[in-house]
Amino acid sequence: MTLSRRDLIRAGGAAPLMASAACATMSEPQTAGPFKPTWDSLIAGYETPDWFRDAKFGIWSHWGPQCVPEFGDWYGRQMYIQGNPVHDHHVATYGHPSRFGFMEFIDRFKGDRWDPEGLLDLYQAAGARYIMSMANHHDNLDLFDSAHHDWNVMRVGPRRDIVGTWEKAVRARGLRFAVSNHSAHAWHWWQTAYGYDAEGTMKGVRYDAARLTRADGAGKWWNGLDPQELYTGPTFAPPEGIGAIAEMNAWHDARDGQWIETPPPNNPAFVRSWVLRQRDLITKYRPDMVYFDNYGLPLGRYGLEAAAEFYNASLAWRGELPVVNGKRLDARQRKGITETVERGFSDSLRPEPWQTDTCIGDWHYNRARFVDHSYVPANGVVQRLVDVVSKNGNLMLNIPQRGDGSIDSDERRILTDIAAWMRVNGEAIFDTRPWRTHGEGPTTVAAGMHGEGAARPWTGRDIRFTTKDQTLYAFALEWPEDGRIVVRALTPQAGRVEAVELLGGGALPFRQTAEGLAVDLPAERPVTTAPALRLRGAGLV
Repeated sequence: MTLSRRDLIRAGGAAPLMASAACATMSEPQTAGPFKPTWDSLIAGYETPDWFRDAKFGIWSHWGPQCVPEFGDWYGRQMYIQGNPVHDHHVATYGHPSRFGFMEFIDRFKGDRWDPEGLLDLYQAAGARYIMSMANHHDNLDLFDSAHHDWNVMRVGPRRDIVGTWEKAVRARGLRFAVSNHSAHAWHWWQTAYGYDAEGTMKGVRYDAARLTRADGAGKWWNGLDPQELYTGPTFAPPEGIGAIAEMNAWHDARDGQWIETPPPNNPAFVRSWVLRQRDLITKYRPDMVYFDNYGLPLGRYGLEAAAEFYNASLAWRGELPVVNGKRLDARQRKGITETVERGFSDSLRPEPWQTDTCIGDWHYNRARFVDHSYVPANGVVQRLVDVVSKNGNLMLNIPQRGDGSIDSDERRILTDIAAWMRVNGEAIFDTRPWRTHGEGPTTVAAGMHGEGAARPWTGRDIRFTTKDQTLYAFALEWPEDGRIVVRALTPQAGRVEAVELLGGGALPFRQTAEGLAVDLPAERPVTTAPALRLRGAGLV
């Protein structure tokens, strides 16, 4: 007998997740249940939970010690690459990375102005239905009470369980809780920390990762910790010469992304640590979603085991499936986990639910964004949300936090402006489903990751659709210059329009012809962008 997806979900007897790995080898799943660590099993048994399809909008706390210098993304890796602006800034501000390495930022990462309840007030008002806490980044510091990695925030930095604090506060508000795990990249991401300057006054002087051991911490803030467990150890023999170090520094970017998703060569301890830490993370906090910052799933078969284990465990905990995110999935994989499109678009209505994750600025806090007022404004966020939702997707938005945990006044204003738009148009976003087509209009987007920079401004002729019960909603992504929304898809053959209302306004005059639906908007605008029409009539939905 072949079980349906719902049959698999309802299959009883999923055993509780085992807290200890002592009774199984590293590669054996720790939870009994219908899912096995194969793509065939994930695809056969998975169905996206309704909570995710209803939620539409999440906010991400992408926050860690790389926010301390307030100099943007990937500070930890790039500070060790001579010629990179981050390296220049680091040397000028903190000193040479042989003397002041990345790990010193961990001691400065205190989070003394972090107010999770105050932030959640802003996030919830802006419409976020799920909140994601970063559990670790490529810098390999666990931001939770980690039982299998000494470099964690209970021992260093804020000495406070960041993931656990978010989890309790988020659950208390009835929101869904997610975590992001980026640490599978740490083994190759950190190779620059084992290098040296290729020229200049510090030429040939090894950076801190290449020389520090546990013994060097005696009497220091990191007493008893081994820096090699943070930096993961050198993957290659230390190179010599300018050409060799330049090659190693470029190694991460030069290799194909699919290849570096595999386990590191000759470093089983790293893989063992990753497996135990991921298991510990889901056991302690029981998230509704795990975001893996990987193409497909991390570390080959170990990522498959982690996904199957999480699915089975969630069935045991709450009787429903969770969400697992991965990037650049093929058509098959999209049926087994949920694709996330980093800083990019879909150019069509997708059959499977998906997510785009993006940020109003840099992933890690960059003071220059605040000084220059160069964040993505609220209007840009809501236009993006509408486009994504119309194509069966969710938007996960990062609001960068300073090293101390606070956000700046520009970010607060953006959240407040999003909240004002949501108060008017939220009913056309939350709990909706796609229509027959996502929309129409002259502005096209390129599908795939990292396409935001090439995006053109939306216009009032760009229309997007959502549905709820027997109601069809039509958004114009910008307020039309002539005050009229024209929806060419809504000819009489598409269904008879019997009533049109502007959300936040009222009933509007309209005309439906063979050329489509024409609606005249009022002079008074309830929102500054992306007005939404509520449409009712026979055959529309």
